Amino acid sequence: MTEETDSLRELITPVRFVLWDLDGPICRLFSGHPAHQVARDLVALIDRRGLGGLLTESERSTADPQVVLLGLGRRHPSSDLIIDVEKWLTQQELTAAPKAYPTTWADPLIRTWSRRARFAITTNNSALAAARYIATRGLTDCFPYIYGRTRDLDRMKPDPHTLRQALTAMGAEPSRSLMLGDAPTDFEAAREAGVAFLGYARNERKLKALLEAGVPLSHTVNSLKPVLDVLRTHLPDQA
Repeated sequence: MTEETDSLRELITPVRFVLWDLDGPICRLFSGHPAHQVARDLVALIDRRGLGGLLTESERSTADPQVVLLGLGRRHPSSDLIIDVEKWLTQQELTAAPKAYPTTWADPLIRTWSRRARFAITTNNSALAAARYIATRGLTDCFPYIYGRTRDLDRMKPDPHTLRQALTAMGAEPSRSLMLGDAPTDFEAAREAGVAFLGYARNERKLKALLEAGVPLSHTVNSLKPVLDVLRTHLPDQA
């Protein structure tokens, strides 16, 4: 048994509840509807409303529409603009969902692990978009609980709100739960909710961000295949 396999086995053996982030561990949501274009269009929408000055230069140039939305929310909370912008971004995510590219090994991992644990999606994307994506993959039965972004942007991760919603709905013990995510915000939310964390880092940039946030290297993977291998080889079905 390799050191990586042993570490993964120790991490996931107690797990009976898994909280999945959507964009990253499950799919590349904007693979067919590019995120950088969505981010630019979002900035242009805010500019047309005469509030472009609320965004920093880094927010204006980001390729991540979530960064734009969060920046706006911090400086202009509880406004009609937030309602309009969040609704617009939800529509972009709904457009992107049928074109999203599944993360390699995600589908078989989900089907295998769902026989051993109960699942929820806890995402900063729209719950409607998450539901649409998993329906395209025939995975709806695996995810009876989906919690996503609302117009209350303060409750997006790193706030643990969606994680706590999922834990409550599933009747889950935090000590037997795990969050699978690809961003420091996922890790911070998991830590606040008292659940273990497994980081999926598809590239060096993602890995660096997770390690700098405090995720142990032994609790990261650059592929979901080792997780699937551990489940198939070392852990019997719980059903």
